[in-house]
Order: sequence, then structure tokens, then C-alpha cells
Amino acid sequence: MLEKPEWLKRTYREDPNLKYVRQMLSTLHLNTICDEAMCPNFVDCFSKKTATFMILGVNCTRNCRFCNVTNSDPQRIDADEPKRIAEAVSKLGLKYVVITSVTRDDLPDGGAAHFAATIRSIHELNPDTAVEVLIPDLLGDKEALKLVTDANPEVISHNIETVKELYDQVRPQAIYERSLDVLKSIKELAPHIRSKTGIMLGLGEKTEQVYEVMDDLRAVGCEFLTIGQYLAPSAAHYPVQEYITPDQFDRYGKIAEEKGFAFVASAPFVRSSYNAAEALEAEA
Repeated sequence: MLEKPEWLKRTYREDPNLKYVRQMLSTLHLNTICDEAMCPNFVDCFSKKTATFMILGVNCTRNCRFCNVTNSDPQRIDADEPKRIAEAVSKLGLKYVVITSVTRDDLPDGGAAHFAATIRSIHELNPDTAVEVLIPDLLGDKEALKLVTDANPEVISHNIETVKELYDQVRPQAIYERSLDVLKSIKELAPHIRSKTGIMLGLGEKTEQVYEVMDDLRAVGCEFLTIGQYLAPSAAHYPVQEYITPDQFDRYGKIAEEKGFAFVASAPFVRSSYNAAEALEAEA
């Protein structure tokens, strides 16, 4: 196992907002990817009274080797969840919120209608709040994707996660070309909605392969890109192959900007939903 470098070591301080956010999530019976995926930024986010909500349960129908979300029998759809999410957004005073989900290959629409209901509930109760949804690939179903685009979120994100050459090892139930097609279809269905994706580094990818992913993303019109360091949730997960230096992240970020992305966040602790509002703020 590789030793974690100094730039990836953090000290956390207690903050009163942590307790507030946890109590609110418990009261409203809501889940977050912050907890389920063991995100290294959750203390920072909760301290700022923000969180990335995870809908459609906590059990995923896929078992990607990098992810800490539980692979188990999916749970029933909670029809009231969209309203409780909207209430949480109001209580936290969020002007930008990210909603993600487990992958639900068991559902005919992959959970798209539930995403749409959540988007609409948030906008109805919080008309000044921008909504970003981080969606699964919906098995490439464009009619399902249209349910999401018709709900009119400000940003739709779908993470490509890694380079094409590592898909079989890292996310064998996903298909690189299908994920690219999801991003392409977002712009075809709703050109005004911003499209976004994220990749992890340190899985064994080569520099040229990272550049190829960037080119593929730009070819399908993807506008926002996040690049962060992969951190294995446990010894049972896919092992970290390399810790990328902050300088190398800076270089990747500059190359991505040169390739035409409207917004790029590239640093070790960057995650697709961390400080997500920055992308739209940069354009304001």
C-alpha cells in the first residue's frame, strides 16, 4: 500500500454546523453521498451547511471497485423524498444544490422520474436555487434522460470517472462510450443546460490517456470538468496506483482549459460535487 503524501493529510476541527446538518438529515430521513462515499470533504461541506443529497436509497445495483456505496438489493422508491429534499434545501438556505443517486438498473427509467420530481420540488419551494443533478448512465435510455432535461435543472453531471482503458478493471458494469453518449445527449436534448463530468486520477492511467478523455469529452460538448485524486475507501477496494502531485493537477487543469472547457477544477481533493457552485459563479 502506498503511503499517503503530506498534501493529502488533513486535520479536522469541530464545528457547530456539523451537528445541525446531521440532525436535520436525520429528522428528514435523508441520505448524502458525503457519508455513503466517505468523501474527504464532508466536514468542510457540513461546516458550511451544505451537503450533496443522495436519492433513491443507499443500495446500488452496481459494484464499481472504486466506490464505497453499498452494492445490495435496491430499496423501494420513497415518493415523499423530493419534498423533503426541497425542505432541507430551504432549511440550509442553499442557493446551489447537488443531487445524486445510487444506480438503479432495476427501474425501467433508471430513476429518472424521481430525479425530475426532486428537481421540480426544489425549484418550486426554492425558486432562486440552482440545481445540479449528478446522474447515472440510465443504461443509455434517452427517453429516460429526457425526463431529467425536461425538469430543467441548471446543470446535469454524469461522471466519466476514469480513462477508457481502465473501465474493465475499475467499473466493469459501465461502458465508456455509453457515458460519453449520455453527455452528448444532454446537449442534444437541452442545449441551455450545462453538462459536467468528473474523472479520478491515480488509478494507473497514463498522461496521454487523460488527454484523450478530455478530447472525447469536448467532442460531445461537455463544458464543466472536475479532476481529483482517487482515494481507496478500504483495502478491499481498487488500490491506489499513484498519488498525483498538486503541480501535475495544475498542469492537467491548464491543458483542460486550453482544450476549451468553460470551467475546470483540478486538485487532489476536488470532487465532482465539492464547491460545485463555482462553475456557474465563474460565468456570472
